[in-house]
Amino acid sequence: MDACLLYDSAKSDTMTKLQRIRRAHAIRSLTVTVLLVILLVALALADLALGHRAYSMSDLLGVVWGQSDEGTRFVILQLRMPRTLIGCVAGIAFGMAGIGFQHLLRNMMASPDIIGITAGANTAAIFGIVVLGLSGMPLACLAVMGGLLTALLVMALAWRGSFDPTRLILIGIGVAAGFNALGSWLMIRSDQWNIQAATRWLTGSLADAQWTDLPILATTTLLGATLLLALDRNVSTLQLGPEMAAGLGVRVSRVQFQVIIVGVLLLAVATATTGPISFVSFLSGPIATVLVGQGSSALIQSGLVGGCLVLGSDIVAQHLPSAQVPVGIITSIVGGPVLIAIMVLMTRRQEL
Repeated sequence: MDACLLYDSAKSDTMTKLQRIRRAHAIRSLTVTVLLVILLVALALADLALGHRAYSMSDLLGVVWGQSDEGTRFVILQLRMPRTLIGCVAGIAFGMAGIGFQHLLRNMMASPDIIGITAGANTAAIFGIVVLGLSGMPLACLAVMGGLLTALLVMALAWRGSFDPTRLILIGIGVAAGFNALGSWLMIRSDQWNIQAATRWLTGSLADAQWTDLPILATTTLLGATLLLALDRNVSTLQLGPEMAAGLGVRVSRVQFQVIIVGVLLLAVATATTGPISFVSFLSGPIATVLVGQGSSALIQSGLVGGCLVLGSDIVAQHLPSAQVPVGIITSIVGGPVLIAIMVLMTRRQEL
């Protein structure tokens, strides 16, 4: 009888501790999410207000209520707002695609670029610029097709009844190397004007953002985010390993295929719209994981971090003393030190 009482007491204490841990984790996740939303909104307002001519909050509100002059309305609505919104949405897409692949590969230091999607989209875009003379929406569509076809090629070569992460990564690296070599060959054989256009696209830039780019990007990001959230529980179970996940009732191959397709779609459309903005999909997941802690998918937080990275880098890129530079250059410069800091922090926490 005493043993039963002791067992019930220990069980009750354990359940109480688990409830406290879950509650603390939920509060932490909610707090981080709210703070990231506030930061994202603040960066968006700063991106709208700052520039060659700075605008105050009253000026921005005047545009919203239709009480501003035509010049202010044109600058805010036609020049700055498309850039800000596309940067925000593309960053969210990069961030969510990145952490989706990192969870799938069970490695927070992995990047979706590693399976060749970006290389395929880049090569398709280079071909469109230097051979076909495309720009705008036709070029974006070609880049999306390049990314999707590359992903299908890698998946077909890696499929052996399921997607082994190591095999997927190795085949992706080989395919990416081949496409990068093909892209370099196309640029070498091109004229100077096309080389400049291709280089500008490859660095990742928001300078050519237009309202017409937003509907497809926003719709794809909303759809992809919804699907990833729906798959979140099964993807989290995959972190235990494919055998354990299958034992818990997860259809491993099906979930892997779904995550790859959704991640590829997000990454390809975002890349086609802005160009390959370096390090955003790579860093968003680890940063979000450090903020919310282990034990959470950090999917929403990773998307918010991606949006903050793109908008923050765009603000810096527009206000350098010498000249404006593409946002991808800033993310590349910042990405290296941030990656090292994250690795050191995760190593200290014994989470790497």
